[in-house]
Amino acid sequence: MSDPILTEKKGAILHIVFNRPEERNAFNVDMLYALSAAYDLLENDPELRVGLVYANGKHFTLGLDLKNVADFLKKERRFPLPSESVNPWGTTPDRFRTKPIVTAVHGMCLTLGIELLLASDVRIAAKLTVFAQVEVQRGIFPFGGGTIRWPAQCGWGNAMRYILTGEPFDAEEAYRIGLVQEVVEKDRLIRRGVQLAESIAAQAPLGVYATLRSSWESVVLGETAAARTLFEKLLNLMDSEDAEEGLNSFLEKRTAVFRGK
Repeated sequence: MSDPILTEKKGAILHIVFNRPEERNAFNVDMLYALSAAYDLLENDPELRVGLVYANGKHFTLGLDLKNVADFLKKERRFPLPSESVNPWGTTPDRFRTKPIVTAVHGMCLTLGIELLLASDVRIAAKLTVFAQVEVQRGIFPFGGGTIRWPAQCGWGNAMRYILTGEPFDAEEAYRIGLVQEVVEKDRLIRRGVQLAESIAAQAPLGVYATLRSSWESVVLGETAAARTLFEKLLNLMDSEDAEEGLNSFLEKRTAVFRGK
């Protein structure tokens, strides 16, 4: 049996690849645990700076393997993710990741796939991608963060238009409402994802992580709470080797080489 999630380190980027194509990358319990483990790898390896998430096969994901996951939910009364690990969907704030994620989708991107996009930082889609948040058609509701992030990131009307009807929409509509930031040809999807990840990885890691954390605090804790820590974060960064390198490279008119120190 193949691993449901593949990981490969390429420089400072961790490629995280859905690998259940025969099931159209529907997430069963094992795949959920494996994705969380991949995010743990990104989080804990100091050589890694960015995660790039995409899928093998014809589709990004059809969402949950409902029968498999429903059996777990009814028995365990909790979502099937390890309590000590990073939550890829960010629905447990105490297990929020510190490193950025670029996600590239194609084919069908349904339910949990959309919610994973919403929990990522930069999102791109192939032109023929089809999206749908269909939980209401199955007697449940989006419980992977969709009800929280859809309205915040795409606007109330755009969110309700799709999460209350479950109707499908295309990549151009996903771009219009802000679900994705770019739409590209399918044969350029992974290459463009790598370019974006490499661009992030080339920046000062501590600055990137502080930016991500401050932005997360603003969304989760509110602007006022996030503002209270801005100067403290700045002072901590100014004492770093990377900040000194950034200043020296500017003065010397050369490309900075950051070490995350």
